[in-house]
Parts: sequence; structure tokens; C-alpha cells
Amino acid sequence: MTTAFTVDTLAALPPPEVIETLDYEAILVTRKGQFQSKAAGHGFDYNVIDLESDPGVINLEESSYNELDLRARGNEIARAPYLYYSTQAELDHLGAFYDCLRLPGEDDDRYRGRIILAIQGRSTGGTAPRYRSVAVSASTRVADAVVYTIQPSPLVHVAVYASDNGGVADQALLDLVTAAVTDPEVRMVNDTIVVESAVIVVQNIVADVTLLPNTSQDVLTLLENSLPTTWLAERGLGRDLTLDWIKGKIMAAGGVYKSTITTPATDQVMEPHKALSIGTVTLNFAGYAF
Repeated sequence: MTTAFTVDTLAALPPPEVIETLDYEAILVTRKGQFQSKAAGHGFDYNVIDLESDPGVINLEESSYNELDLRARGNEIARAPYLYYSTQAELDHLGAFYDCLRLPGEDDDRYRGRIILAIQGRSTGGTAPRYRSVAVSASTRVADAVVYTIQPSPLVHVAVYASDNGGVADQALLDLVTAAVTDPEVRMVNDTIVVESAVIVVQNIVADVTLLPNTSQDVLTLLENSLPTTWLAERGLGRDLTLDWIKGKIMAAGGVYKSTITTPATDQVMEPHKALSIGTVTLNFAGYAF
């Protein structure tokens, strides 16, 4: 089965060859060489080329900066037709080409992801990408949506993950998405669609933490407060909370020698229509390493 491409897929691609790697020093060296060669052609040995206070060198430095700026602008123009690099008005034009207009207040990152969904969902055959694209386009309050069925039922479920309200889609948002995916121009005649909020699973965290000498126990309080916030920025529909993620964030804090996670006991694997939220975080002081 082919995996649908995402913004991360585009990010992993090598830069287009039309985009030039810029190097001010390389430009300056080339210009100095050309200047000396030109001077020699007129019988003049320009032997102060490395003297920064020399007026000729100052002029070469200024012109090199100007060339760097010009090449940078050339790069911007070259990037504009590429979805991953395109921004602002250029991105609006790309989106319009795929019949996907920017929503009021929608930033470039969200809009870029929605353009990809629009491309994937161009089939009018009631495909999951099609319904997902329509759902996400219903409102900027839709952070994500997943389309699935539960066999043998023919019902098409659309789980909506909100960008606010802790991820829970309220009735007003569900009504907007329902109207969008059941529009006669969108819904397949034989599809019965059920729009619901994504399931939010709350998971508490408990760990025993050993600190390095001279480390204040305040670091435990800081971690207890920061872990939920860090997860909130990374979580999403179907995103698993792994023990490695928890341990990695704890160990990344300065002064931590060892951490032993007691709750949860295993990785928390989420179904596609579920999103995990970290509840309470309790980090017990397990002493100092030595």
C-alpha cells in the first residue's frame, strides 16, 4: 500500500537544483581574483587585496553583499512554485490552482497541509482523503480529522480533533463539519456519514527520578509542569505516547541521572480516531546518584 505524502515527506526531499547554495566568502574571493586579474591586465599589481581598510577592498565587499542579496532573491523566486517552499501570496496561487482557497486567519503551515489533502482528495469517489480534506477545510478550528469504518458496518465515521478546547470538538464545530461532508456535491449517494469528536484519552505519568549531585529538586517541579505542555505541542490523532518519549524528555533536563517510569507501564498506542492527553505528572525524588 502506498503511504500518502505529507509536509514531512516534502521536507525530506533534496532541495531543487535551481536553488543555489549561497556563500558570501566564496563570492568575495571570486571577485577579488577577478579584480586582481583585471588590474594585472592593465600592468598594475594590486597587492593590498587583503587589506580590509583599502577602498578597493571595501568596494568589493559591498558589491559581494549586493550580489549575495540578489542571489538570495533569485532563490526566493525559484522556490515559489514549490509547495514546500512557497509562502504567503505565492502559496495562495498554488492553492487556487488545486481549487483550495485559504481560510480566513489560516497560517501558511496549516494551509500547506490542507493543499496536500486537497490534492489527495481530488477524487469525488467518497475516498477517505476526500472526506478528510473537506472536514479540515470546514474550519480552522479543525486541527485534524480521520475517516474510518468499523467492519462490517457501512457507516463512514469522521472523527474531528479540535485545535482548541483540549482537542474536543464541540457541537458547533461538529455541525460545521457535518454540513461540509454531507453536502450533496461531496457525499457519495450511498454513504451514511457520522461526524463525532475524536476520543481524548487522559494518561497520568509517574516516575522515580535520580538526580546528579548539586542539582536542585526544583527541576522535578519544572518537568512536571513542562511535560504536558511539550506533549500538547506534539500530540495528534493516532499519536502514540511511548515510554521512550517520556524518558527522553525527563533525561534531557539538566541534572537528571536516571529515570524509572512506573506509570504507564507500557507504550500507550492510540487508534487513529483517538488522541492522548497527559493528565497529572508525578516525579518522585529517588535520591542523588553519588
